[in-house]
Amino acid sequence: MSDAIKHECGIASVRLLKPLEHYKIKYGTWMYGLQKLYLLMEKQHNRGQDGAGAVCMKLDVPPGRKYIHRNRSNKANPIQDIFNKINNEIAKGFKVHKDVIEDPVWAKQNIRFAGELYLGHLRYGTFGKNNIELVHPVLRENNWRSRNLVLAGNFNLTNVDELFKILIDIGQNPKDFSDTVTVLENIGHWLDVENQLLFDQFKKEGYSNREISSLIEKNINISNVLSRASSKWDGGYAIGGLLGHGDSFVVRDPWGIRPAYYYYDDEIAVVASERPVIQTAMNVSYDEVKELEPGYAIITKADGRMLIEEVRTPRPKRACSFERIYFSRGSDAEIYEERKMLGHLLTPAILETVDHDLKNTVFSFIPNTAETAFYGMVKGMEDYLNEVKIKKIRNMKNPDSEEELRYIINLRPRIEKIAIKDVKLRTFIAADQGRDDLVGHVYDITYGVLEPGKDTLVIIDDSIVRGTTLKKSIIRILDRLSPVKIVIVSSSPQIRYPDCYGIDMAKLSDFIAFKAAISLLKKTGQESLINSVYIKCKAQENLPKEEIINHVKEIYSPFTAEEISDEIAILLKTPTIKAEVKIVYQSIENLHKACPHNLGDWYFTGNYPTPGGNKVVNLSFINFIEGKNIRAY
Repeated sequence: MSDAIKHECGIASVRLLKPLEHYKIKYGTWMYGLQKLYLLMEKQHNRGQDGAGAVCMKLDVPPGRKYIHRNRSNKANPIQDIFNKINNEIAKGFKVHKDVIEDPVWAKQNIRFAGELYLGHLRYGTFGKNNIELVHPVLRENNWRSRNLVLAGNFNLTNVDELFKILIDIGQNPKDFSDTVTVLENIGHWLDVENQLLFDQFKKEGYSNREISSLIEKNINISNVLSRASSKWDGGYAIGGLLGHGDSFVVRDPWGIRPAYYYYDDEIAVVASERPVIQTAMNVSYDEVKELEPGYAIITKADGRMLIEEVRTPRPKRACSFERIYFSRGSDAEIYEERKMLGHLLTPAILETVDHDLKNTVFSFIPNTAETAFYGMVKGMEDYLNEVKIKKIRNMKNPDSEEELRYIINLRPRIEKIAIKDVKLRTFIAADQGRDDLVGHVYDITYGVLEPGKDTLVIIDDSIVRGTTLKKSIIRILDRLSPVKIVIVSSSPQIRYPDCYGIDMAKLSDFIAFKAAISLLKKTGQESLINSVYIKCKAQENLPKEEIINHVKEIYSPFTAEEISDEIAILLKTPTIKAEVKIVYQSIENLHKACPHNLGDWYFTGNYPTPGGNKVVNLSFINFIEGKNIRAY
């Protein structure tokens, strides 16, 4: 992606179902679970680089000894940092206690991260904050084990204000106004309620307080807690949690917006945000890793029983399509094919843009995430040329002409690696406020692969969000090759609306498609529509989210997608660019054809799966008109 946007967070949950001694005997180390946690987190490094955290929980620890241990980091390489701390402690143990360090019983008693339950998290700070206190997992501690709660999640809620008020109304005084604290205290409240209900029940039955604590731990209904807690949540989420007595869970939103996958056998249960991560870490097949269904929770009881239960009534599935286009690892079998299909389906539009002149067209891609879509695009061009070859062979004047036949057979798309990303330079300029000139050098180019003044250059990107890097860097350096035309192809449709479920795309004013629509309204004498939409949005400002309509769609309605694409090209072309610039976007129909199981497309269509989405886009437009450079949630 040429425009860097913040990724969604990632979660990793590991539950060992046997005593640590089992893993020492079978795998040669009690660190089996810890190693799996590291793999699950490292393989999801793409999902979070602002911070990382890990918690280890020990089962059946006697009173007076700590059984929940946490490491968090917001340093440059947070995963490495937290595991370096863990490894340094273990290495120190080897030096001082080398005769007993490999003993699982001794390790569990003396090594912080020797335990049976692990919860890891990778964070991208969607609010641009990198405070260590915002790094998951977060804790809600209590002297009663069954009231202890550890939480880590990939989520964003649109109605934190409503949920915060609920906490105030029940008498709480939350320490922060954020969805993380709100969710933690929300679940914590209903966990307290569940504990109290069980306590009252067993007290009536004549049990002592000490006996009741054990009975609560065995009988606590995690599904009931999650159902009550999440009943008013509006947003996308995959949230993992640990309870102090040993129960654990991962719960997914009823629309399936945020992803969650799981695997378990008789030794281990793991959950992560991506399927291939589990496949690699556990060395299991595609079919052995299951997707957690929307509205469901996977619950592991302290005694090792696995439960998969409905927590919220599943809604029409709207899994995030950006997962398939960009965020998730491309090593997933389905995602790899879907990304190729996204490129393949663009073939007709590209051919039309280059007037079907493949002889004078060179194809390339924006490194590195658009590479798979590039393969699909090239395959589409090859399929097209195969049809051309068949027609030419049938129409050969001299069927025996080897020279003519060889010419036809050798027709193929011209593909080159044109753009080369300078990662070190990008890292350097990220901290420089006056960096416009340096941005132009984020990419290098391969010289000598185009015929100046004759060739067209087609280069595919997986998405175009703000267009900043295209305008200030990519188009500028591509123009140095002197093509007659530069065609920028996006394997995703135009991003027109803010996301509010976890991706850092919060402001309408950031989107090049929105800027193009506003520009067209002004050019075509329809500027009054802007004020009309503003008035409608203001009229809804204080309505319940369930009653709000997305009137921002009206900004785009006077124009076709092609007209907006052409205006985007005008906005991205600076006066110094000599080549003609064209922009080709994926269609919504082809997006759904390529990604049939991830139909969440609100950032393209404005069709939000939850009422809170309409509230966010409404406020985002008001902020734009009123000149407020702030987020809408």
